[in-house]
Amino acid sequence: MMDLSKILAISGRHGLFKMINQTKNGVIVESLADGKRSTAFAHERISALEEISVFTTGEDMPLKEVFKKIYEKQEGGPVIDPKSETVNLKEYFAELVPEYDQERVYASDIKKVLTWYNTLEELKMLDFTEEKTEEEPTGETIPDTGDLEEKSAD
Repeated sequence: MMDLSKILAISGRHGLFKMINQTKNGVIVESLADGKRSTAFAHERISALEEISVFTTGEDMPLKEVFKKIYEKQEGGPVIDPKSETVNLKEYFAELVPEYDQERVYASDIKKVLTWYNTLEELKMLDFTEEKTEEEPTGETIPDTGDLEEKSAD
């Protein structure tokens, strides 16, 4: 399953980073683009992708759900060029998340989401195959509870 809690976006820095370790003053991160390590300090705005949501007209949609919609639409492949015309980006995003709040989600936000998606896709870090919870059927045959009750009554 995809864990976005250790993938970070750092304000003022280009690209995505993987959290390696915490320090007294911040976190040690590794760039997903070139593998270089650096320190992101506590005063920098650091966001785990797990915590990011997209504004919608209803409840905000977690970024992970947006990535899943893109993944399904693209059949696991890359998205359109994030540097496309603004009108094309908005049309594409509206196909994915028709309820996105067009007043609060800017073209720059859409570009960022698509760029992040392409980065994760290229590094084969997108994995939606194990989204099942323990409560969902696993494909195993589960005995009928009526049979169990009858047997235990004997």
